Amino acid sequence: MAEREIIFLTRDVNVVTIPEGTPSTLGKGEEVTIHQSLGSNYTVVTEYGQMVRIAGVDADALGKELNKLQTLISETSPEAVEKNCWEVMKTVYDPEIPVNIVDLGLVYVCDVTPVGQGENEVHIKMTLTAPGCGMGPVIQGDVEKNVRALPGVVSVNVEVVLDPPWSREMMSEVAQVQLGLF
Repeated sequence: MAEREIIFLTRDVNVVTIPEGTPSTLGKGEEVTIHQSLGSNYTVVTEYGQMVRIAGVDADALGKELNKLQTLISETSPEAVEKNCWEVMKTVYDPEIPVNIVDLGLVYVCDVTPVGQGENEVHIKMTLTAPGCGMGPVIQGDVEKNVRALPGVVSVNVEVVLDPPWSREMMSEVAQVQLGLF
């Protein structure tokens, strides 16, 4: 396991508590330990043992640079947009689990519908690892934000469904190996 990095925040920063999903703030100079740095966000543990998520746009408070999402294909055909959607969804992580939401099996559907020349609507159906997951709206918001930023996307609807319920069997083989379940 990699050594954890201890950091003192360089400014006040908005955070989301894990697993509750409630907004909070950490102050300049507070000590945090980076627990997970995957995708564009950071999961940190405060000096009091509280786990929180710091959004990628606030990476500077940790002394880090903002990670920019890369688009694989610059085309705006429905096929290219769908491919890009799946790729950017692989950059979204559950803040407690070091596996992206696609490999976790949380994304059920990604439909792309052309609505004009080079313009597409995207509808995504996804679930959560647990029905009452407090981080659900945060993860849903990350998916929407990342997909909306893609070329050729004019609207995004991310629908969270609980049927069928998520189970470990929905994870990819890669995810199961990463988590030591295989």
